[in-house]
Amino acid sequence: MSSLSTSNTTSFSDRYGRLLPGLLLSGAIAWGAIQLGKLEWMQSHGMSALTLAIMLGIALGNSVYGRLAPACGAGVTFSKQTLLRLGIILYGFRLTFQDIGQVGLAGIVIDALVLASTFGLAMFLGTKVFKLERNSAILIGAGSSICGAAAVMATEPVVKGRSEDVTVAVSTVVVFGTIAIFLYPVLYQLNLGWQVLGATPAAFGVYIGSTVHEVAQVVAAGKSIGQEAANAAVIAKMVRVMMLAPFLVILSAVLARGKAKVGSHDKATKLAIPWFAFIFIAVVAFNSLGLLPAGTVATITELDTVLLAMAMAALGLTTHMSAIRRAGIKPLLLAGLLFCWLIAGGAAINHVVAKLFA
Repeated sequence: MSSLSTSNTTSFSDRYGRLLPGLLLSGAIAWGAIQLGKLEWMQSHGMSALTLAIMLGIALGNSVYGRLAPACGAGVTFSKQTLLRLGIILYGFRLTFQDIGQVGLAGIVIDALVLASTFGLAMFLGTKVFKLERNSAILIGAGSSICGAAAVMATEPVVKGRSEDVTVAVSTVVVFGTIAIFLYPVLYQLNLGWQVLGATPAAFGVYIGSTVHEVAQVVAAGKSIGQEAANAAVIAKMVRVMMLAPFLVILSAVLARGKAKVGSHDKATKLAIPWFAFIFIAVVAFNSLGLLPAGTVATITELDTVLLAMAMAALGLTTHMSAIRRAGIKPLLLAGLLFCWLIAGGAAINHVVAKLFA
């Protein structure tokens, strides 16, 4: 019994001891990114901790990480996979079903139409026009249509994308989301004359929340207009984030069905259910009950930021710039066209739905 107990203890320590160096490295990068993300300049430019974590990870991944990889590889992979799923689950503590009530049925319809139309356009342009690999088009489409980097990272386990595909998709979110921060205040001033989206800051806030990529970018764009616009933008954005779970389930079902059609000899057609998406919904439901003190929820969301930042850092560490260069200009062109659709098509969707529900 004693030798068996010692053996189990040794195997446990060996297994998790292998993870420690990579976890520490990912954690150190995440900590640095979070500290940088607290700077006022970073916040005003919509540079979130997640964005900074992947940038720092890429910088180290293409310089010193090669020498650290043998010792850190296992922990970095754990961060990129397991911590990512845990981070997506805990993201549910940022949301409540009450958020849906604040934007009403019109806000839900707007978000759903923007998501569906943007992702559908991404698949058509990505695979038919630009001839990109399907996974690359899916990841860019998810980032543009739902919630930026978090959506790209959550979609990766479903499509089993490569690190470079994920990084390219996240990069497009950074580029066009940053442009949006400066462009949307200009659009707001134009809208005051055109009245396409109504005259109130709140109406324009819903437009921001339904069309801008990242939560941090939504906050930055909304605050540059005013607090009323920022509040409406964040609520609309959170409802859009909530649509991530059903999106992943539907995507998983469609991909499994597509594999089944490849040929009768293909036996690997089981539905790869993204269980973390269901747990994410359960967490949102639990958070909606308001059972936990606000301080506890705040602590959980801080922990969640750390986990997601560690996952982003790990992704950056395992991404080689040469792979991004090989991807070429096509992913950027696809993301650029989707950005144009989010601005123009998103405005049309907001206008029509607002009229119908007026």
